[in-house]
Amino acid sequence: MNNKKIAIVTGGGSGLGFAIAEKFTQNGIQTIIVGRDAEKLNKAKEQLGENAFAVPCDLSNLASIPAFVEKLINDFGQVDILVNNAGINMKKEFTEVTDEEFQSVITTNLCSVFAMSREVVKYMLVKGSGNIINISSMAAQYGLPKVIAYSASKTAIDGITRAMAVELSPKGIRVNAIAPGFIYSAMTDKALNSDPERKAKVFGRTPMGRMGEANDIGEAAYFLASDASKYITGVILPVDGGNSIGF
Repeated sequence: MNNKKIAIVTGGGSGLGFAIAEKFTQNGIQTIIVGRDAEKLNKAKEQLGENAFAVPCDLSNLASIPAFVEKLINDFGQVDILVNNAGINMKKEFTEVTDEEFQSVITTNLCSVFAMSREVVKYMLVKGSGNIINISSMAAQYGLPKVIAYSASKTAIDGITRAMAVELSPKGIRVNAIAPGFIYSAMTDKALNSDPERKAKVFGRTPMGRMGEANDIGEAAYFLASDASKYITGVILPVDGGNSIGF
């Protein structure tokens, strides 16, 4: 049995997933980053160092998940922490979203989270311990235009987090979620700077008056994955500079 903790971070090759993997690996957690793009994953692994392992998988192919998780368990011996971070978004007018597009967002953002969790939990139950962190969104806290499928998927993530926590916590598995607010990236910065009205709206309702940084999400995930939060389960933790309560 490995004496180091083993974590899986889906969508760990970039963005918030990378920031979470970085915090984990810096603190001695062996972290398996999962994503579709093998090249991107390998680049991320090089940056993250010896505690990181890159294992490509297209999580939207739900049928492949049981064998994928079984292989990870065979290769690594255990999984202590699962961070369900992989997600896709699509901006489109409500009436223009096709059934296929809606389903594709739901499949990646919700169904794959369920399938990954279900398979990993089977092994966590044997050990009698485990920790699952889902990534929610401000889109689950209030209505955002033009992201109908994303909003549906993330609201469902809040529900699945609470349901999982109630069922699994008595068996030693804690389940929580993080709801990021507006987090700085080159992409968000560019998007906001090109849309002054939206930028004013974002900062106007964020009491701290600035965007967060990716490592703010990494810190929150590390807290929820650690014994510092050993009596916390079933919470959706906003990390948003007060945005969700701002007016």
